[in-house]
Amino acid sequence: MAAEPGTTPVREPHRFDQGALEKYLSRHLAGFPVQPPEALTARQYSSGQSNPTFYLQKGFRTYVLRKKPHGPLLPRAHKVDREYHVQKALFSAGFPVPEPLLYCSDVSVLGTEFYVMEHVQGRMFRDITLPEVSPVERSALYVAMIETLARLHSFSLHSLGLQGYGGGPGYCRRQVTTWKKQYDASAHLDIPAMNQLAEWLMNNLPAGDNEENLIHGDFRIDNIIFHPREARVLAVLDWELSTTGHPLADLAYTAAFYFWPNTIKQLGQGGTLSFRDTIGIPSLEELISVYCRCRGMSTDLPNLNFFLALSYFKIAGICQGVYARYLLGNSSAENSYEFAEMVKPLAETGLLLSERTSFTSDAQPSGTGELFQQTKKGQEVLRKVKQFMKQHVFPAEKEVVEYYARDENSLDRWKKPSVIEKLKEMAKAEGLWNLFLPAISGLSQVDYALIAEETGKCFFAPEIFNCHAPDTGNMEVLHLYGSEEQKKQWLEPLLQGKISSCFCMSEPDVASSDATNMECSIQRDGDSYVVSGKKWWSSGAGNTNCKVAIVMAKNKNLSASRYRQHSMIIVPLDIPGLKLVRPLSVFGYLDQPHGGHFEIHFNEVRVPASNLILGEGRGFEIAQGRLGPGRIHHCMRAIGTAECALQIMCERAAQRVTFGKKLYHHEVVAHWIAESRIAIEQARLLTLKAANSIDTKGSAQARKEIAMIKVVAPRAVLKVVDYAIQVCGGAGVSQDFPLARMLALLIKSGSFPITSSVQSNNSTNTSFLHT
Repeated sequence: MAAEPGTTPVREPHRFDQGALEKYLSRHLAGFPVQPPEALTARQYSSGQSNPTFYLQKGFRTYVLRKKPHGPLLPRAHKVDREYHVQKALFSAGFPVPEPLLYCSDVSVLGTEFYVMEHVQGRMFRDITLPEVSPVERSALYVAMIETLARLHSFSLHSLGLQGYGGGPGYCRRQVTTWKKQYDASAHLDIPAMNQLAEWLMNNLPAGDNEENLIHGDFRIDNIIFHPREARVLAVLDWELSTTGHPLADLAYTAAFYFWPNTIKQLGQGGTLSFRDTIGIPSLEELISVYCRCRGMSTDLPNLNFFLALSYFKIAGICQGVYARYLLGNSSAENSYEFAEMVKPLAETGLLLSERTSFTSDAQPSGTGELFQQTKKGQEVLRKVKQFMKQHVFPAEKEVVEYYARDENSLDRWKKPSVIEKLKEMAKAEGLWNLFLPAISGLSQVDYALIAEETGKCFFAPEIFNCHAPDTGNMEVLHLYGSEEQKKQWLEPLLQGKISSCFCMSEPDVASSDATNMECSIQRDGDSYVVSGKKWWSSGAGNTNCKVAIVMAKNKNLSASRYRQHSMIIVPLDIPGLKLVRPLSVFGYLDQPHGGHFEIHFNEVRVPASNLILGEGRGFEIAQGRLGPGRIHHCMRAIGTAECALQIMCERAAQRVTFGKKLYHHEVVAHWIAESRIAIEQARLLTLKAANSIDTKGSAQARKEIAMIKVVAPRAVLKVVDYAIQVCGGAGVSQDFPLARMLALLIKSGSFPITSSVQSNNSTNTSFLHT
């Protein structure tokens, strides 16, 4: 017999004694078959994020079992007895739910409480875009869903016999308080947006908070079983969050997908843009109209902004709880680890919705005909950056170049010209500051990618906007994973541009393209960690303002897998035992404008334990978390550099004459120019696709595109710069043109063949996995 769709063998953390369950059911469940003699079988549904859910089969009889997870649980969560109780009341009233058959509070049977219900045969859609059906049926299914929600809200508690089921009046206050407590109990990082959203909700509770309708609490189309052939609801599932309160809370929760942030993956498998644009999905206004018609009420819904903000606060809290159970080892879903990165953007979306007064499904920025669209804010910021570059940055380029040429061999070679600081203050005053960080700038990855390309046209421009590596990557790490103490001490001055930083990962004595080869060690000693080893190519360490390094090192005492043995720790540069050994040159260039690239030795450097980021063995997790956006920034800046090289090539080809004709009239030069333009356009499109994938699916789901751009962009840019050098002849490798410096810095920044080959292999592996 074919396996139940959407199920897997019971996963290790949720296994139970199936023989004991069969023995219990045969004694207590009416109609449970004794024959055939084959044992009861169980499979686990893969979609459950909270209470593990199982498909049971004995002969031709099938059931569904839901139970509490094993192990430590968050307070007031996983109340399967309440689920059983409310389903029993609704089934008796004729509302479409699976018939609850048996509840067991005896934890000696399976180790936790559980209940058994009928197995309903029908269609479930895990992808909220419903790609399996026609547009007409898609619309009918969504209408059936919202009509069912209206029917639920039409019941009185008295008619259901559920007096006292919830907490009485004060639902909104109770929800904010409850979810704040749940979040605080499960939080692994401090996320200011969650605290700000909780504060706004508590300060803006709807007047007359005394509604007492039965509400589902998690009403979504993927919690519904539809008839196999008709647009009719057979059963509404997952009543764990049900309570009594305001029905608008359910409606807003159902509508939340119309405002889903582009930066994270949709809870349903379809992307958010495909959801909003899928033909046949009713608009938000249409769903609200159907709901209000069924309930006989006005479509003017006061406080909808509050309930949408509350929905996002709640979803963020649920995601945090799922990740907390992953850390505890008792999560129900296979992808629980992905939920950590969703909490912050969900809370930020809730804050944005709290300020809204109008809610229409076309609220997202409309398209302009471009393949990868910028938001209106992104377009405006890019315009301002281009204007600032034209008026202030490009005119200062000659002065900066002359400064570094003059002091190339002096003791002041690591200092910066005063014009740099002046331009930074001007950019900050115009709000063109920290544009790389979405939480601060409000820009998408596509928005910032095009800004990064513009700043790549001048070698010192990224620093002017406080958007230069390695500070950007280090600020992302501290923003995402740092403690409040670490943020206050190091992130805040970095964001303000008061200090700079470096990142220490590569090592001189091992092949650093495989970071598991790392030899630099970190060992706990009382209230400190001791770091010992060598690092090199630590960019920016020579900057006179560089005060701190983030160091990745290996704890050789950890018995975990090879990817759980590395940690990241914050190391001040003035600490005893740390030595800047030497600057490393790239084809003779020391790269003073970027603070050089140093070899650094750590001789039993003792660092406070509080400087450890996130926890022991979390180094690779942190590195992967900052990987995607940083590569977008690097590749787009490189593409900006390629545009400059192509401009130099074209100008030179139009000026110089050989064999009686302009260079660009020679077929080979014309081909070089054409190939350069093609290569730039291809690299830009692929990089923007990767940026768009991060916006819509998250870095983890965009790893294939990220691996590809690490290969494609450097190859394209190096080709263009090489062609430009050849067109310029001897001048191309001299100090009269910036091409030689461009070539050297591109190679240093990760564009050399070994890195591209490794990334190409990664892309191949990812493609096989994707296929």
